[in-house]
Amino acid sequence: MTERLERALEPVVADPRTKGLRLRGETSGNGLMIGTATIDDGPFGLPLLTLQTAALDHNVAVMAAAVREAADAAGAPGSVEHAPHVKTHMSAQIFSRQLAVGAWGATVATPNQLRVVRDWGTRRVLLANELTDPDEITWFRDDLERDEGAELWLYVDSVEGLTMLSRGLAGAADSVRARLGVLVEVGVPDGRTGVRSTADALGLARAVRASGLTLRGVAGYEGTVASESTPETRERVADYLRGLRDVAEQLVAEGLVAGGDVVVSAGGSAFVDVVLQVLPGAFPAGGPAAGHAPRVVVRSGSYVVHDHGHYADLDAFSRVPGAEPLHAAATVWGSVVSVPEPGLVLVGVGRRDVPYDLDLPRALWLRSRADDGRALGSPLELPRATVTDLNDEHLFLRIDPDDPTLAPETGHVRPGDVIGFGISHPCTLFDKWRVGVVVDGDRPLGLVSFDF
Repeated sequence: MTERLERALEPVVADPRTKGLRLRGETSGNGLMIGTATIDDGPFGLPLLTLQTAALDHNVAVMAAAVREAADAAGAPGSVEHAPHVKTHMSAQIFSRQLAVGAWGATVATPNQLRVVRDWGTRRVLLANELTDPDEITWFRDDLERDEGAELWLYVDSVEGLTMLSRGLAGAADSVRARLGVLVEVGVPDGRTGVRSTADALGLARAVRASGLTLRGVAGYEGTVASESTPETRERVADYLRGLRDVAEQLVAEGLVAGGDVVVSAGGSAFVDVVLQVLPGAFPAGGPAAGHAPRVVVRSGSYVVHDHGHYADLDAFSRVPGAEPLHAAATVWGSVVSVPEPGLVLVGVGRRDVPYDLDLPRALWLRSRADDGRALGSPLELPRATVTDLNDEHLFLRIDPDDPTLAPETGHVRPGDVIGFGISHPCTLFDKWRVGVVVDGDRPLGLVSFDF
């Protein structure tokens, strides 16, 4: 662990402006947890984001085991590596858990995210995107010149983008060029970035080699191929991944990659099982790259938090024999502010607190407020409650007013009760928060910060 990452992991400092914390003018770090038995009796306000530590550790362990097992199954231990996409959480504390089980480095999506994780002290970073801003290219070069231990990779998908990189690296030392790894991105028709054919990928790879930059291999994102998991969609994903391997095989055959060590990078969280089945392993005997095997770099990021919606429905590890499914770690808690008519509950959680780009949140738990107006009861499941809409600061929850699970022990939902919600799509959760609370059950352990 680098000195800068150790600094990034120092206790989180929060102040009265920090959502979820109820402080009285003092600043406080992880020490505020001392003597706090539960989140009910600590300095916590609502809405509040909590992360279950057991779920985080479980998910990190499941992914690390899958990466190791895929490499072992291919007969080449260490040939599959994980560079988790930290855009999901942008938290040094969560990334440290991923590093602790062997992550190769970090993946990011933007130059700003790159600067953040470099400020954490992360030495190896993959920018899973094209870089076409001349000022950012200059920063990229300067950063490599400042830190001789840094290794930064990025994508190209056009001659124009390559030309901008070449101009920005003109005159750079060979040691700098060697540590700037270029991956040719391959996309799909009507998809996102990336060249659209094998021929274009090979042509661009030859241009990278001719430019004097260091070609590392090929990359892509299989999530643009399918949005749901069926045997047919998984086969389409597999076909796309086989196309990435074909490009990588040709790069080796033409001697285009540095040292013949070709990288193939893919792997969101939804189809990582297919990625780990298709990409590792030696190229076919008798083929143009016989005797070589790709170095597979998987970039899954959402897996570490998982969710109760999109990724729960697509959980790759539920399809892997012997693997344990991932566990949802995040819960957003809000206070019931109004019950204006039977069956309609308004909760103080809104678009500024939870993601809504893929699915609305899912009601998980009700904690009823005691008659004294302070104490909260144990969590009660809400299987028959449905979130129907979100405003900026309000969530619309429809319940069955005759639901027997809500009475007679607790009575009906009332203002002041607290409800916990699962989310869908963790990548659009954490940018809404500065700080979250890591918990063991109901016991707070510490704070994590999100550097968006």
